[in-house]
Parts: sequence; C-alpha cells; structure tokens
Amino acid sequence: MPDPHVLSSLTQLRLPGMKAEYIRQDELRNAMEALSFEERFLMLVNAEQNRRDNNKLAKSLRDANLRDKTAALEKFIYLPVRKVDKQFIARISDCSFIKDGRDLLITGATGAGKSFLSSAFGVAACHAGYSVRAYKMHRLLMDVNIHINDGTYEKILADLKKPDLLILEDFGMESIVPNFCRYFLEVIDERRYTGKKPFLITAQLPVNEWHGMLEDHTAADAIMDRLVNHDPYRIDIKGPSMREYLASHKSDVR
Repeated sequence: MPDPHVLSSLTQLRLPGMKAEYIRQDELRNAMEALSFEERFLMLVNAEQNRRDNNKLAKSLRDANLRDKTAALEKFIYLPVRKVDKQFIARISDCSFIKDGRDLLITGATGAGKSFLSSAFGVAACHAGYSVRAYKMHRLLMDVNIHINDGTYEKILADLKKPDLLILEDFGMESIVPNFCRYFLEVIDERRYTGKKPFLITAQLPVNEWHGMLEDHTAADAIMDRLVNHDPYRIDIKGPSMREYLASHKSDVR
C-alpha cells in the first residue's frame, strides 16, 4: 500500500502527476524493485513535468479560441487542384515565421480550407510554446466598438498586443469603416513595433483587393504597406470547396 503520509504530502504540495506515478509504482512494486532509486525518482519527476506541460498546452489551446482545435498540418490534403506547395508548408511548419515576425496570409474561395489551415498553424504554434489568439474579423470589430463605447479601448488594444500570433479570419467579408481602419492600423503598429508579433490572416478576396475594403484610403495605404510590403508568407489555395470531397471520402483530413 502507498504510504498515506507521502500521498498527503504530495497532495498538499500540489504534485498530482508525481502522486499518480507514486501510486503506479507501488502497484508494480515487484518490478520497480529492479530499478535504481535515481531511475524511479526520475520517473516521478517526468510524470509531474508531463502533467504540467499537458495542462499548459490545454490552456493555450483554450485561450487561442481556434475554430478547429483538432486541426493539424499533417491532415491537409495536397490535391493538385489546390496548388499548395507541400515543401513550403513543411518549411514553415515549425512556426519559425512567428519568431521571425513574418505575417502569413492565406486566401482562397469559400470551403477551400483556409480556416482549417489557419487553425492547424494555430495548433502547431501552441505546441511550439507560442501564445495564440484567433478572431473572426467582424467579431473583432464588434469587440473594438464595444470597448470604445464603454471607455476600455486601451484594454482590448493591450490584449491584442499580447499573443505571439494573432489570427484574423475572414478579412474583407465586409467593408471596414474609416474609424475602424484607424483602430486596425493602431493594432498593427502596436504589434509590429513592440516585438514584431505577426498576424495570420485568412480571406476570400485576393490580397490585391484588400485595399478596396478599407474605407479610409490613407489608413488603407498604411495598412497594406505593413501587411504586404514587409515580406509576408502567402498561401493561395485554389480549387473548389472541399466539403463535397470530404463528405464523399469520409475523411478527417482537410
């Protein structure tokens, strides 16, 4: 039987991973006796570390607010019609673009797989230890408007500065009015000049049409300069919607 005093101490010290491993080792007492003290102790420490790492990852994924938390880069389907470069995806799959401060712009028609791919990069970033936050663009504009009206705009601006990767889904689905153009520019500048923190942006419109969705042309020039003229990575997914393909193939890959 496990020593109740040890169990109590591990509980008080908030070491549940170590406690579970201690119980497991006691259940395998005969086999465990063949191991050295150092080996068994390392197993206890590793169990607690793994628990903490898993909890940290789970929290990161919750905080990220990704559209698809099960998305993974290895599930992406490289059909020829999609014209997505497999080597390029592999090259940036380590999320080094975040460390380098380079934006990632993903475009394609409805159902092409933009959201899946952005979520997959978001999941990969969480696994790599980066903080991530995802918004639908129209929802972000609504939140900004709420914070402006209740006098807490500085708070949401600070929140948008924090994540290592800020994902904006469905950019250009609706025009952005002049006031919000200027607020969006401020968000970009705060992230760009306080740590080179990049964006991942998805859109149905091709990048060369984004300017027209920004109603303040002066701010639009500045926004497009920052998003397009600073060497972003770009993925343009071609082909029809993947929904029919997925339904017919009963596949969990995208």
